[in-house]
Amino acid sequence: MDLREKQNVDVNVIKRRSPLQKHIRRYWQLYAMMVLPILYFIIFKYLPMFGNVLAFRRYRPGMGPFGAKWVGFKYFETFLKDPAFWRAFRNTFTISLMNLIINFPIPIIFAILLNEVRNVRFKKVIQTVSYMPRFISTVVVIAILSELLSPSSGLLNIFLQNVFGMKPIYFMNEPEYFRWLYVLTDTWQFTGWTAIIYLAAITGINSDLFEAAQIDGANRFQQITHVTIPSILPTIMVMLILNVGRMLSLGFEKVLLMYTPSNSQVSDIIDTLVYRIGLYNQNYSYATAIGLFTGIIGVVLVSSSNAISKKLTGDGIY
Repeated sequence: MDLREKQNVDVNVIKRRSPLQKHIRRYWQLYAMMVLPILYFIIFKYLPMFGNVLAFRRYRPGMGPFGAKWVGFKYFETFLKDPAFWRAFRNTFTISLMNLIINFPIPIIFAILLNEVRNVRFKKVIQTVSYMPRFISTVVVIAILSELLSPSSGLLNIFLQNVFGMKPIYFMNEPEYFRWLYVLTDTWQFTGWTAIIYLAAITGINSDLFEAAQIDGANRFQQITHVTIPSILPTIMVMLILNVGRMLSLGFEKVLLMYTPSNSQVSDIIDTLVYRIGLYNQNYSYATAIGLFTGIIGVVLVSSSNAISKKLTGDGIY
């Protein structure tokens, strides 16, 4: 085969390749980087979904991973009549709503204010200090909180006692302080980290818009309200939809660390209920039914908030 024939064969092979094959061949390095994240989601997110069949089957240890026999909606009927479930549901919803109302707008405001700082060195220092708490373990955060609020040696109780003459308060044990402590620790730990997303969105705004606003006589506050906020509104709506979808999935780590018998009336949430029923009581089918129910509610919340977002602003996740 001479050189001309070989070139013709190579051209024919290239022509027979589909656009997808060409794209993968050109950007194979990027696809190779996606392998581990895809495996993570398949192994830890999608495969466990098959375990939801336990919500409809009675599980007995040693009788197979998917239970012994079908029981229909028995476990759903049981927990819907259980006062402990509705107490956990109410606590979960209350804490999540407080978290959403307080901790959703704070990173947006922080990012906008940080963007207005003109001293670059000072801006970098503030940004670094603000997102560093994100890398502190939840166990360490609660340990620090316990030391600060200790009734015997905590700085806050010492201050209240020396300045106002108040008796020591066991903040970590009192039900009325639990929700606020949970929300405020989230504020301290995640405000700077979440603000990075909004700072990136603000950085992507066309500078011509600010110049046009300045020419029209807009001051800094008017530029924020008429240029910055409308420009990052799609990002805000996407983050709002994601936060609404996670309202019933607080995560039990922090709650479990802050949990005491005295504050159990407000600190027992759905995740801790599932943890206690599934692992302590070994009632896996019942716990699976509760987890599946909350997952369905999460899907409904995401779909509803996405539909409202599209109707109001034209922006949504899907």
